Amino acid sequence: MIKNWFKNIGPGPLIAAAFIGPGTVTVCTLAGVNFGFALLWAMLLSIVATVVLQEMAARLGIVTQKGLSEVIRTEIDHPILKVFVVVLILAAIVIGNAAYEAGNISGAILGLETFVENPNINLGEVALNYISFIIGIIAFVLLYIGNYKVLEKVLVGLVILMSLAFLTTAVLTKPNLLELLKGAFIPKFPDESILTVIALIGTTVVPYNLFLHAALVKEKWTKKEDLSVARKDMFIAIVLGGLVSMAIIISAAAIQSGEITNAAGLAKGLEPLFGSFSKYFIGIGLFAAGITSAITAPLAAAYVVKGCLGWDTTLKSPKFRAVWMIILGVGVLFSSLGFKPIDIIQFAQVANGLLLPIIAGLLLWIMNKKSLLGDYKNSKLNNTIGFLIFGVTLLLSVATLNKVFGLNLF
Repeated sequence: MIKNWFKNIGPGPLIAAAFIGPGTVTVCTLAGVNFGFALLWAMLLSIVATVVLQEMAARLGIVTQKGLSEVIRTEIDHPILKVFVVVLILAAIVIGNAAYEAGNISGAILGLETFVENPNINLGEVALNYISFIIGIIAFVLLYIGNYKVLEKVLVGLVILMSLAFLTTAVLTKPNLLELLKGAFIPKFPDESILTVIALIGTTVVPYNLFLHAALVKEKWTKKEDLSVARKDMFIAIVLGGLVSMAIIISAAAIQSGEITNAAGLAKGLEPLFGSFSKYFIGIGLFAAGITSAITAPLAAAYVVKGCLGWDTTLKSPKFRAVWMIILGVGVLFSSLGFKPIDIIQFAQVANGLLLPIIAGLLLWIMNKKSLLGDYKNSKLNNTIGFLIFGVTLLLSVATLNKVFGLNLF
């Protein structure tokens, strides 16, 4: 049974790998340190929203055998609206993923620095971190091979490693189960928590994952009958990914000091609880989170460009490879030079936050087209839950604009 389950594993773990990056680890750490278990409900809500939207993306990919960006480009008839939407998607996803890539690689570096001291090489007045090149080479080789099955197996292994690291850490903190359940099922908004709530949802319900999932399912499955297997794969992986994110919040809630500001500080904060070996659990988890996202972000960008520009390409085609090489190269360059990509990542998060309701709206519109999906179009239940999620993403988008630009809308 277990062997059969592993055989049917598909893009689900890749989607989980994509949304649990260093940014997610950092946001979950800050949520736990600053608010304890109080914001676990926001992560639970994010998991439900992610499952619903990713199921639609997977169904679209299997039934039409097309990617989301390709369907958007072909289904919008108005030429001006088509150009606007395509340019918006290209700008937000490609530029956003280039920004995230630096953060992904930097996060993986933080994980490896647990085991390697002073990884800098001085070239004159410039200090280069050689770990970023090692991570870049690993990601380059896996993507360049262009074999979906190889990529899938490596990422599944890394997701399992990451899951064990963070879940073990959470169990070791011996959380109060009653308080944990209250935090997960009773929504609360502690003072100054709105931005953290937005960040928790924004770092889990990721627009580029919808494009990535729709593109990847057709690499794995070609028949509509495979939809039930794809759903199971997606559900298990996303729920596991959500549990990992919740485990990070739970671990961080055990820290007494309020001075923790990032994921690397999580290890130091937990050290008094169960010794210096805690840093190795966090180091392994952070490395796995960083390198999985460092592989999936360039891959997603390449699929988006392929669909938006109508390329008839494969994983091994020069044009497809050129896109992910540029994204990966930008990430390696900025991380190796020691740039702190926080401002760039914040820009990317704002862009993705504003893009999410647009993509969710377009996805709902497409999933109701009988001419495209036939009997596989959305049911009334799909639409009810989908429109509720759309409403939440729209409110979050307005809240993001309100906070970033000081509009004082509410």
